[in-house]
Formats: sequence, structure tokens, C-alpha cells
Amino acid sequence: MPYMLLIVEPVHQRSDRTEEEGRALYDRMANYAEDLRKRGLLVACESLANTSKAVRVQVREGQRRLIDGPFAEAKEMIGGFLLLTCETREEVVAIAEACPAAQWCTVEVREVGPCYQ
Repeated sequence: MPYMLLIVEPVHQRSDRTEEEGRALYDRMANYAEDLRKRGLLVACESLANTSKAVRVQVREGQRRLIDGPFAEAKEMIGGFLLLTCETREEVVAIAEACPAAQWCTVEVREVGPCYQ
């Protein structure tokens, strides 16, 4: 069954660390992802740029609205994701618990499924 792990982090967390610290954390996550890949569990993963480079798109009544980041009301952002194939919810929760990012972020576990359910 497919699951997505969303890495939810405070918006200003990245600016609170040095580039060296950030690279060390990134390397820990890359090693973690490689282990999951070797185990045949990882489908895809990516780190996401800060919301200062993001844009939100809305279309209402045929009118497009763009909102450039950073987003003043945001306290958290999705910093990255891992898409996994696991047999059970318990398995994916254990994987999320072992994720290095769980030590400095929140790892949200989501089952992949249609939006009408």
C-alpha cells in the first residue's frame, strides 16, 4: 500500500542553522532514503525549497490569483516528502519514527488514496 511521509517543519527552522549544519542534516536524510531504497520500500523522495520561492495558485470563478511566498500566515511548511510502499500502517509508522527528521520536524504519515473517500 502506498504511503507518503510529509516532513513538516517550522518555516524559520532552516535560517536558524548554518549551511554546514543544514548539509549534515540533509546527508542524514539522504542516507536514510538510500537505506529505504535498498530495502525496496522507497518509491520517490525529494527535499523542497523554502516557501520564499513558492507561489500559491487559486482559480475562482475563472479568475487566476497568484500569491508569492513567503506566506505570512504560515507557521509550518512541507520541507520534503518520501513516497513509500509498505504492507501495513504499523510498518510505515515505524519507518516514520526512525526517520532522522522526526528529531527536528514532524513526520506526517498519509495513506495515498482518492480525495472522495
